[in-house]
Amino acid sequence: MKNLILFFAVLFSTPSISQKTIAHRGAWKMSENPQNSIAALQEAARLKCFATEFDVHLTKDNILVVNHDDDFQGMKIATSTYAELLTKKLTNGEKIPTAEDYLKEGLKHKNLRLILEIKTSPLGLERTKETANAAVNLVKKLKAKKHVDFILFDFETGVYLSKITKTSIGYLTGNKTPEELKTAGFKQMDYHFSVYQKNPDYISRAKKLKLSVNCWTVNSEKDVEEMLAKNVDFITTDEPELVLEKTKK
Repeated sequence: MKNLILFFAVLFSTPSISQKTIAHRGAWKMSENPQNSIAALQEAARLKCFATEFDVHLTKDNILVVNHDDDFQGMKIATSTYAELLTKKLTNGEKIPTAEDYLKEGLKHKNLRLILEIKTSPLGLERTKETANAAVNLVKKLKAKKHVDFILFDFETGVYLSKITKTSIGYLTGNKTPEELKTAGFKQMDYHFSVYQKNPDYISRAKKLKLSVNCWTVNSEKDVEEMLAKNVDFITTDEPELVLEKTKK
């Protein structure tokens, strides 16, 4: 019984300082990998980051693909088929990854968490919700729920998500209080670090509500040190090597 209690205490405890680093769009900057590529994911795993973050869009023919912007090398993802997107390649020769291929690769790295950002569709709210549905169904299909978190900027879609999945959901826009997030069903407060600078009590208020706290996109040594001093749970960064070095100290 004591061993079982200890197991759950470790499972649900706040991450240790060495677990804070989330590679933003993978580890791409120093390695010169394309952002959101499989290679960038693999580099994040090699560095022993806590997690890698990636962005997903829904194509015209309902394929979830991984890319930050809503266009891929001049083609609008929302109005292009996956076959059309395959006519272009990333700078390292990779094709644009499907979310399924990305998650399958990520699941090979057992200690790497996968942070899936559902991008707001330029076609409107209903298409954004369809993107969310596709992401939930894919995570179920791959039995990846224990390894994946969802994040997004669209509040209404986030509330919708909280009703159809128990997967942890983080809100990115920064315009809601911790109490509003908790009431709406979010599990994470995932704001740009400047929001915490303007609202210094947000972190303590979130933790009292048992919301995890992430900050993005933190790239300078000064800002990393400030966020660590504020005791955030996670730091999303384009400079994972820097954050990993800081969290070792």
